[in-house]
Amino acid sequence: MKTRGFVPWLYILPASILILFFLVYPTVRTLWLSCLDHRSVHAVGIDNYRFVFASETTRVAVRNNLLWMIVFPLLTVSLGLVLAVLADKVSYERAFKAVIFLPMAISFVGPGVIWRFVYAFRPMEVSQVGLLNALVVACGWPPQDWLSKAPWVNNLCLIFIGVWIWTGFCMTVFSAAYKGLPAEIMEAARMDGAGGWQLFWQITLPLLRPTIGVVTITMAVFALKVFDIIYVTTNGLFDTEVLANRMYKEMFLYNNMGRASAIATLLLVASVLILGVNMFRQPTKEG
Repeated sequence: MKTRGFVPWLYILPASILILFFLVYPTVRTLWLSCLDHRSVHAVGIDNYRFVFASETTRVAVRNNLLWMIVFPLLTVSLGLVLAVLADKVSYERAFKAVIFLPMAISFVGPGVIWRFVYAFRPMEVSQVGLLNALVVACGWPPQDWLSKAPWVNNLCLIFIGVWIWTGFCMTVFSAAYKGLPAEIMEAARMDGAGGWQLFWQITLPLLRPTIGVVTITMAVFALKVFDIIYVTTNGLFDTEVLANRMYKEMFLYNNMGRASAIATLLLVASVLILGVNMFRQPTKEG
């Protein structure tokens, strides 16, 4: 009996070692480094956290992250849900989904470079390289420097890049959930005279609510740790800084391990809180 009780622990031992080495140890190490100076030699207590909260740049980064966490999930979830329902109605569903999902197949640096050219700005007297400004000039309006119009226009332009990438992911998840809805409920609603809008708002949407919650939380976590889009397009200039990009600069540009670790710790705590909301909102199943 003792041997049998020991065997299950042997099965989970390799995974436990990997979790301890690649997750627990780096987390504890980061927490420790956040309490040390920039050379990781002398303890400074919570001075790094005080600097982070007192820094104007950090306040801008927090504001931008909050903007991302509100607008980005709202757009990706809404568009993904609508596209999933529409894709189910067309005969070329696979081709439609493949086109929408295509940006997810590219490295996230790639879309940043692509949209940097789309948003490219040149003076009025010079021919426009950016697609968006070329269309604006063709309509008779002056070109706009989209990525430097702080603080809202440029941040919303960057958020749109993320939406372009992640909408395909949301659509795929919602499509799978939509196809798993009970057909008898939908058919009964149609027999009772429910139209397309009634089916969507009164049947489809309530049944998909758990999936919508999970996808929304996933998008919010991505918005919290967004980095590559910002780094490739503006590198945090023109009031587009976010916490992950600020952490990168503190670590590799200013060589301040303590402050970078403090920002990383704050990102970790925020991510855990967001995931905790998703865990506690799930209803418990009995029986």
